[in-house]
Amino acid sequence: MKNVIKLGFAAILSMNILNAKAQSTDNGKNNSLLWEISGNGLTKPSYITGTFHILCSKDFEIKPKVLKALEKSESFVMEINYTDPAEMISLQKMFKNDKKISDQLSPGEAQELNTVLANYGTDLKSVNTSSPQALYALLSTKAIPCPKTEIKLYEMELLQKAIKERKSIKGLEKVEDQMKAINKAYDLKSTIAQLKMDKEYEIIFKQMIEAFKNENVQLLYSLFKDERFMNLQQEKAMLTDRNHNWVKIMPELMEKESSFFAVGGSHLMGDNGIIPLLIAKGYTVKPVSSL
Repeated sequence: MKNVIKLGFAAILSMNILNAKAQSTDNGKNNSLLWEISGNGLTKPSYITGTFHILCSKDFEIKPKVLKALEKSESFVMEINYTDPAEMISLQKMFKNDKKISDQLSPGEAQELNTVLANYGTDLKSVNTSSPQALYALLSTKAIPCPKTEIKLYEMELLQKAIKERKSIKGLEKVEDQMKAINKAYDLKSTIAQLKMDKEYEIIFKQMIEAFKNENVQLLYSLFKDERFMNLQQEKAMLTDRNHNWVKIMPELMEKESSFFAVGGSHLMGDNGIIPLLIAKGYTVKPVSSL
């Protein structure tokens, strides 16, 4: 159960796929999840790709241009450095909660939640010591249209290739930073409300997978911005604030060596997305159709 929750939580983060205004207003030309970063004093270009953290084997593909960009880069930078043992210990802790879920609900609310959880193949007793964020992860776990034995982890595939090619591995934030953001975005009551929308999540998740496979960033943006799934407060905590923090870190990494950044696709676009923020800093950021 714990492994399923962890996989699901990663998938929730992957469902953040946005479009944005870039240097060109031609949406057709900007239909790419791989972008090159140059200029502003950089001696070598760096790259950033939007990812979908978890996919079924039948839907999984890392496009050749993405693999080529990674090959050309000297370092591989993820949201969190999964090769850091300390970070992995912190990651395990983030799914636990000192306060039981049932202690935060009235008897009626607890019973209602238990009924809802039956649709996810579990019950309140089984998840009672989980964090609200781990509970929320059940949504995407159920939405993934294949058994967990057929799941592929996008970043892990890239990480294995980076390790094989002896790239330096780095992270843009700590697990603790990510946990703070999640706590601001999702409390227990909002999580329960979302759990009641399981069928709607399944529908939109499939649509997002197809959009991702086609690199249709405009459609991804429209799907992600559905107000049923994310409000402005959640967007600020999960995307805007983190994007601004990351863009403060990225220049130093790119100046030191050519870097390949792999982050949830939602972080690329929007008025406060990484791409427009980098452009505002003076970098040239352009979509890559092939390498």
